[in-house]
Amino acid sequence: QLASHASTQSFEALASSLVTGINHAMARLVDIWDSIGIMEEQRIERMQTVKKYIEDLLTDMITEEESLRHRIKTSIITTRKQLETLCLELSVEPYKVEEDLTVLQLEKNLRCHLEALQKEKTERLRELNDLRQQDEELCVTLCATPYYIPSGSMPSRTQLQELQEHIKKLSEEKESRVKVFSGLRKDIRRLMDEMGHEPETSLERESVCPDTDIFLLTHENIQALKLLLSQLEVKKESLVSARDKLKDRAISLWNRLSCPEEEAKEFEQEALTTLSDDIRRWQCVVDHLEVLQRAKLEEVIDKARQELVVWWNKCMFGPEQKEPFNAYFCDDNYTEELLNLHDSELLKVKEFYKVARPLLENLEKWEKNWALFQDFERKAADPNRFSNRGGALLKESKDRAKVQKLLPKLEEELKARVDTWETEQGCTFLMKGQSVMEYISRQWEEYRSQKDKEKNERMSKKADSTLFKTPSKRPHGPGSSGMTPNKIKKTPNQLSLRTTTMSSSASSVSSTFLCVPGKPPLSAKVKPPLPSLVHSVCDPPCLILPCYIA
Repeated sequence: QLASHASTQSFEALASSLVTGINHAMARLVDIWDSIGIMEEQRIERMQTVKKYIEDLLTDMITEEESLRHRIKTSIITTRKQLETLCLELSVEPYKVEEDLTVLQLEKNLRCHLEALQKEKTERLRELNDLRQQDEELCVTLCATPYYIPSGSMPSRTQLQELQEHIKKLSEEKESRVKVFSGLRKDIRRLMDEMGHEPETSLERESVCPDTDIFLLTHENIQALKLLLSQLEVKKESLVSARDKLKDRAISLWNRLSCPEEEAKEFEQEALTTLSDDIRRWQCVVDHLEVLQRAKLEEVIDKARQELVVWWNKCMFGPEQKEPFNAYFCDDNYTEELLNLHDSELLKVKEFYKVARPLLENLEKWEKNWALFQDFERKAADPNRFSNRGGALLKESKDRAKVQKLLPKLEEELKARVDTWETEQGCTFLMKGQSVMEYISRQWEEYRSQKDKEKNERMSKKADSTLFKTPSKRPHGPGSSGMTPNKIKKTPNQLSLRTTTMSSSASSVSSTFLCVPGKPPLSAKVKPPLPSLVHSVCDPPCLILPCYIA
C-alpha cells in the first residue's frame, strides 16, 4: 500500500508538472505573439492549433496505449491456451495464476512459463530423436522390436526413461552376442586353419570375414554358427581319426617289415601345419610301405597273426571268439587277400578293445587281485612261513585282508559295468568264452574244490601217519625219569587207557597207551617198556595193533 501511495503521488506530481509546463509554454507563446504583433484573431487560431496538436498527440498516445493493453490481454489469452496445450502434451500440472497481479505482470509470468515449457518440449523431442536412432540401430542389428512411442506424440518423462532402459538392455544383449559371436568366429577360424579347410558356403565365408558388420547378431545366426562349429569339430575328429589310423597302419607295416631305423624319418617328424597335409603325408607313407609288404607276404602275414594273438589276449577272447576267423588257420596260400582279411580282423579287434577298454581294464585289475589272493592262500598253507622275521607275516596279513576286502567290491563294480555294456551293445560280454560273472563264479568254485581236495589230502596223510608211525619208548627203571603213571578204570570187554607223562630237563613228552583188558599196567613191571597198543575200530574187536598217538 505504501508503494502504491508513493506511486500515486509521483503520478500526480508528474501531471501537475505537465500542466505547469503547458501553461508556461502557452505563456511564452503569448509573449512571442505579442512581440511579433500578431492580432487577436490570429492568436486564437494559433491557440486552437496548439490545442489540437496537443489533443491529437494525447489521442495518439492514448490509442497506442490502448492498443498495447489490448495486445497484452490478447497475449495473456493466447499464452494461457498454449500453456494448457503444452501441459497436456508434456503431461505436467496446469499452470496456476497468482492472485493480485497486474495485466503486465500476468502476461510476463505466463510468457516466461510458456518459454520454459517450450524449451522442455524441444529437449524432449531432441532426446527422443537420439534415443530412437540408437534403438533402431540396435533393433536392426539384433532383429529386435523397437520400443513403441506413437508418432507425432510428445513422449513423457516416463516413456523416455523406459526407452533408455530398453536401449540399455539391447546394448547389454548386443555386447553378450558380440562376445559369443567373436568366440565362435575365433573357434571356427582356428578349426579351419587346423584342418586346412577352405570356406565353401556363404555362412562359412561370412563367419571368417574380417568385416563383422555384415553379420547380423540374431539368435538364428548365432545358432547357425554354433551348428557350423559343431560340424567342423566332427569333421576335425574324423580327420584326426583318419590320420591316426593311417599312422597306426604305417607303424604296423613298419614293424611287420622290420625296416631299418635310419628310414624312420617320417615317424620322427612333427605334425604338419594342417590335418589335411598330415593325412596326405601319412597316406604316402602307407602306400610306400604297402608296396614293400607285397614282396614279403608270407613274413608279413605271420607277423600279422602274431599281432592278432596279442590283441586277442588283450581282449580276453576265448576259442569260441577266435574260431570264426578261419583265415588265421589257413597256412598254404599267402596272398594279399589273406593279408587284407587279417588286417580287417585286426582293425575289428582293435575297435572292440577301444570300446571295451574300461571294462577290460577292470577285468585285468580283478585278475591281478585274484592272483594275489591265491598267492596269499598258498603262502598261508606253507608251514615254513612262521620262520620269517622282520614283520613279514604282519605285512602279509594286512595285504591279504586288503585283497579279500577289495575282491567283492571289484566284482560288484564289474557286474554293474557289464550290465551297462550289454545293455548299450545289445550282446553278451564274454571273457575267455564265458560270461564275466560265470567266469568269476567258476574261479571261485575251482578255488573251493582245490581247498577241499587239499584238506582231504591233509586228513588222509594225518591218518596214515597216525597208523604207521614208530611208537615211543619208556625210560628204564622205576622212577628213573620222574614218571608218574595215571591209572584208568577198566570195565569188562573194554580196553584200558593209560597216559604216562615223561618230563626231563629239556622237554616233556606225553605218550598214550591202549592196553588189553586183564593185564596189569606196564608201569607195575620192572622191565623195559613195551610198545603201546591200540585197539582197531574194525572187526574183530580183539585185534591189537601198535600205534603212536602224538
